Amino acid sequence: MRARLDKLVWERDRLLEESRNTTRDLRAVDAYLAVSDNVTAALEQLNETLFRQTLSVVEEKLTIALQEILEQPIRLRADADFKRGAASIDFYIEREGNREHILRGQGGSVANVLSVGLRMFALTTLDESDHRRFLVLDEQDCWLRPDLVPKLVKIVHDAGKALGFQVLMISHHDPDTFQQYADKDRAFRLLDSCA
Repeated sequence: MRARLDKLVWERDRLLEESRNTTRDLRAVDAYLAVSDNVTAALEQLNETLFRQTLSVVEEKLTIALQEILEQPIRLRADADFKRGAASIDFYIEREGNREHILRGQGGSVANVLSVGLRMFALTTLDESDHRRFLVLDEQDCWLRPDLVPKLVKIVHDAGKALGFQVLMISHHDPDTFQQYADKDRAFRLLDSCA
């Protein structure tokens, strides 16, 4: 009987200790849960602030490129919205305080410059150990007037050098336009063998 009582006392003590440990663990979980909403909200706010700062840099840099290439007093602007944890961006041009669609009014030339700039920006965010800094631009000058193409090529060349990118540009424009910016005279004219 004494052995049975000792065993029951030991079992009770073990269960009490287990209960104390479980209670302590639950308090720790409750403490975590009490701050988790605040931490989540703070992280979301920090993420949104960082996103808006980055978007501001994109607006600034691409405005400079647009003004240099198109020689017009326009600014790239972006409306950012956050829904269900995801960002969406609507780019537009601002001219003298008026809003313009990027594909209308400029015949797509703004879209050419915007596309190049966003691609370069995207490449800068990739881990260099996993991705080569190589950019292919296939007819990114298609909506530019021929007299504006050299300005785009110069900006692509300068940005590529500054960012350490190797850039391959494919175009239907005259290869001489690219010659002065090509590394080691690497501007080629490919002819259609079927013509």
